[in-house]
Amino acid sequence: MTADLKIRAAAPEDLPRLTAIYNHYIRDTHSTFDTREFSVPQRQAWFDRFRPGTRHTLLVGIANDTVVGYASSQPLRPKPAYDRSVETTVYLAPDCAGHGHGRLLYEALLSLLTDLGSVHRAYGVIALPNEASVHLHESLGFHRCSVLSEVGYKFGRYWDTAWYELHLSDNVSRSPE
Repeated sequence: MTADLKIRAAAPEDLPRLTAIYNHYIRDTHSTFDTREFSVPQRQAWFDRFRPGTRHTLLVGIANDTVVGYASSQPLRPKPAYDRSVETTVYLAPDCAGHGHGRLLYEALLSLLTDLGSVHRAYGVIALPNEASVHLHESLGFHRCSVLSEVGYKFGRYWDTAWYELHLSDNVSRSPE
């Protein structure tokens, strides 16, 4: 099934499907600490932050002419000294998990970031427990660098997050995007 996955930069017409996928995780899981679902217009500002071909990018996976998931890289923190580090993430439509699509999307994103040469480190933040996400990150070379205990509160309880780090480059110079 993974052979049928096409990966490309996200386009504006993908936003309704991307919003629906993310809203599932808000509504039904602890994977994100957002607690209120988004409308498509509310999600527009998030979408507009991505610029194809830069270290802040959004890729979509398409199977059977339907967006089945996405992978993104965003600023780790808003201060300039963090510019060469990104937070990466991947989300799949709930009926598409377990088919290897998440791995293919994440690999494409990491390959793009490596090829750019402007990203020093990538970070994945995983709300625990989440064995599938931990396994995916570790299998792609990420290593656990910290755990924040009871940092998020959702569904009437506290959740830990594990931070995973991936070394992408030692030689990142200051260059414009």
